[in-house]
Amino acid sequence: MSSDSDALAPSSDSNVSARDDDGIDSQLQRLEKDYRELTEQAQSLLTQRVWLENEVSNQKKKVNRLEEEIRMLRSPPHIVGNVQDRISDDKIVVRSSNGTIFLVSVNTRIDADLLKPGTRVALNQDTLSVIEVLNDAWDPLVTGAEMVEKPDVSYDDLGGLGEQIQMVRESIELPLSSPESFTRFGIKPPKGVLLVGPPGCGKTMLAKAVASSTDCSFIRLVGSELAQKYIGEGGRMVRELFDLAREKAPSIVFIDEIDAIGAKRLDTATSGDREVQRTLMQLLAELDGFDALDDVKLISATNRPDILDEALLRPGRFDRIIEIPLPDEDGRTSILEIHMSKMPTSKNLSVSKVVSMTKGFSGADLKATCVEAAMIAIRAKRKSVSAKDFTTAVERIAEKRANSSNSDAPENLFH
Repeated sequence: MSSDSDALAPSSDSNVSARDDDGIDSQLQRLEKDYRELTEQAQSLLTQRVWLENEVSNQKKKVNRLEEEIRMLRSPPHIVGNVQDRISDDKIVVRSSNGTIFLVSVNTRIDADLLKPGTRVALNQDTLSVIEVLNDAWDPLVTGAEMVEKPDVSYDDLGGLGEQIQMVRESIELPLSSPESFTRFGIKPPKGVLLVGPPGCGKTMLAKAVASSTDCSFIRLVGSELAQKYIGEGGRMVRELFDLAREKAPSIVFIDEIDAIGAKRLDTATSGDREVQRTLMQLLAELDGFDALDDVKLISATNRPDILDEALLRPGRFDRIIEIPLPDEDGRTSILEIHMSKMPTSKNLSVSKVVSMTKGFSGADLKATCVEAAMIAIRAKRKSVSAKDFTTAVERIAEKRANSSNSDAPENLFH
């Protein structure tokens, strides 16, 4: 029996040793796993630290920028003035914005050659010393008047205005594109044209067609925008408007509703009327003054030519007065065909019948008739416009015209 127990003893020791080895291996694996996890966590923390440092740096830059903006906002505003005379490199005479004249010093970093009489400068509010030289600038209303994108209106979109289009092209486009034609005959081309006619007959649309068809700079403004509150502001804007046109030459200036500043001058006038008259006189000076308008043409439009000043209408300023009347039968036919060309219509619709029902309609009324007829068809969920739709539309537009007619308007003004 003793020999058998001795034979079993080594086998038990080997089993214990194997279990110890397995325990050590599992501990090593756990330690390696923990080490990898800690390494990954450390790398993630390092990445977060770098990101936070960058974020802190960015926030500090923002704080510094905001502090600088706050400092600038808290600083006193500068006074805008004009250089009157230059005494020396560091002393000049300036006129402030309120009209007071001062002898002031100049910042040494400013180039003395820039400080010429008439130059706009910024003055320190406390010491009135010159801080900065300002560029000459036009009124934002004037600079914004330049039409950058051409309107999508062409002469083909104007119906019944063949003669008027020809006169406008001869007076505006031909002198700019072929000035030698006028030089050959020893005459000066027209400076501008005045478009007159009832509302809705295509005056503004004709000007848009001119802007679209020409390669010249097109500057448009409404007459009421030139009527300013303060004395001299309207005249200044007119002067800047034509200065901009000369700089952008060849150019075309379009003033819509010119009767807002071009009304007849009266002896009995309020202060506001006198300011409007000053604006008109500046316009007259620009049209027929010492500065030539060779490459600048003027187009104006109004539906009240009866109230315009005679000095504005004489030859040499508006050389051509083009009347755009209510369209006749042929004109109404061409206008309706233009508006109905892209409109799905039924076979029983006759353009001539619609023309006969729209006697006395303007171009705008005819367009409104087409829109109204299409709206009736859309409301009824039909795919085309019928003759009945146009009949209903004509009746509605005629009713609106009757309700909005002004009995105080001069009779037979455009007939």
